[in-house]
Order: sequence, then C-alpha cells, then structure tokens
Amino acid sequence: MTAPLRRDAKFLIAAFLTSGTVHLVKPDIWEPLMPDWVPAHREVILYSGVAEILCAAGMALPSTRKLAGRASAALLAAVYVGNLKMAVDASKTNNTAFKAAAYGRLPLQFPMFRAALRAGRA
Repeated sequence: MTAPLRRDAKFLIAAFLTSGTVHLVKPDIWEPLMPDWVPAHREVILYSGVAEILCAAGMALPSTRKLAGRASAALLAAVYVGNLKMAVDASKTNNTAFKAAAYGRLPLQFPMFRAALRAGRA
C-alpha cells in the first residue's frame, strides 16, 4: 500500500501545476531569469513548464511517484540556476522588494527539494 502524500508534497504539486501553467501561458515572464549561456530560451521555458506539469501529475499518482519525485528534485536543482541569476541581477538594482524576493526564494527551494524526495519515497 502506498503511503498518503505529505502536506509539503501536496504543496509542491500545486506549485508545479501553477508554475508550469504560467510557463506555457506567459513564457516571457521567465525569459529575464534565463542565463545567457542557455540556448533557445523560449523553448527551454516551454519544456520546463511541461516538465513541471508532468512532475506534478507523476507525484500525484502512486504508480509513478518514485520516479516523479526524483525528476522533480532534478528539475528544482536545474531551476536553482535561474533563481541564482535572478538574485545576482537583483543585487545590481536599487529595488529593495526585488532584492528581497530574489534572495528570499533561494532558501525556499531546499524544502521543496526535500518534499520532492520525500514524495518519491511515499
């Protein structure tokens, strides 16, 4: 029998569904976060949106939860690069709110990463 999902995994599923949908509907929001060395920014954004939605669906289904949890952790690790870039870019501005949001979200990814790994073990 599969263990029920923890609250943090349910939150991660909701976050991935929301973010993945925004990636597909409004990809231009994410373009400033893309490091210059990443090719085909628009395509990468769209594919990452699809990946987030697939990871969310996979974590919701007991039969694919283990694989989806690991894939979600890998996706979060890859996205962390964009979050670091956003923090570096924010540090070059005088916008205190942007700096706070950019730096504030960096440590938030660690509980999300842990939630993905835990979901994979559920």
